[in-house]
Amino acid sequence: MIWLTWRQFRTQALVAVAALAAIAVYLVYLGSGIRDDYAGVVGCLPSDCTVARHDFSEAYSSQLSIAGLLLIATPALIGLFWGAPLITRELEEKTDRLVWNQSVTRTRWLATKLVFLTLAAVAVTGVFSLLLTWNAGRYDQFVGDRFGAVNFASRNIVPLGYAAFAFVLGAVVGLVVRRTLLAMALTLAVFAVVQLIVPAVVRAHLMTPVTSTVAFDEDAMSRSDSFGLGEQGAMIIGYTRAGAWSMTSEAAVLNADGTPFTIQQGLTCQKAAPAENMACMADQNLHFSYTYQPANRYWPFQWIELAAYLGLTLLLAAISLWWIRSRIQGS
Repeated sequence: MIWLTWRQFRTQALVAVAALAAIAVYLVYLGSGIRDDYAGVVGCLPSDCTVARHDFSEAYSSQLSIAGLLLIATPALIGLFWGAPLITRELEEKTDRLVWNQSVTRTRWLATKLVFLTLAAVAVTGVFSLLLTWNAGRYDQFVGDRFGAVNFASRNIVPLGYAAFAFVLGAVVGLVVRRTLLAMALTLAVFAVVQLIVPAVVRAHLMTPVTSTVAFDEDAMSRSDSFGLGEQGAMIIGYTRAGAWSMTSEAAVLNADGTPFTIQQGLTCQKAAPAENMACMADQNLHFSYTYQPANRYWPFQWIELAAYLGLTLLLAAISLWWIRSRIQGS
């Protein structure tokens, strides 16, 4: 069975290896440039790091985003072109009547294909993820945003879960609908919906966020996008801690007693220079609330999400084995 599976799969395998080789060459080239530029900014002074980080991001964010999106798309392509036709090809060509009446039972036939090809899908995606994670390592270290939707989904171990899930999903859909094109369309639709819902709705709740009180000072402003004074009081916008996942984009600046810092109070601190303005406000013991996922939760999030996708994969595999044994007898 393993030899037969390989014989049927070798064309897809050769295409995958060729694509990986081309991607590897590009990522190694990109990664060498990232490491060279990183050596020039790693020791930047605090006053210069904001500009250096912005320039570093501008230089490489587009290329790494495209590579990340391609990695996220790889499991979808595996589900479409490896998973969906796995069984529909046999059913449409009527070869199932020959294959499933041999000494190998249909359950063993499907189990062998699922195990062998799932491992192949995980291997291909894993190599791609390893290449991207290693070559983008310095960028991620300096620029941050490891919890970003594209960065999180295209680094380290979670892509392995996506690949296993997408492949088995395609196989199950093909087994149920029994038409290749329809199975491919449904596989893509379901996988896309899952990939949109998980980062937008589910991921943030895998662990309870932390809420802390942050002093409003020069350091807080350096970690923020902007600060504004309005009729409703003062707001700090885009504050984030290094490596953390911010749950809120803006927060009200409060006095020591918890009341809003008003525009009238802010006007009293309008001095000649911005540094003096900030020093005046810092002297008033202002603060704001910040809700976030700490940086040290990155790997727990990776493992939790990987485990969830592998659990869904095992459930789908069990459904497929039950379905082929119980629902298409006599095919």
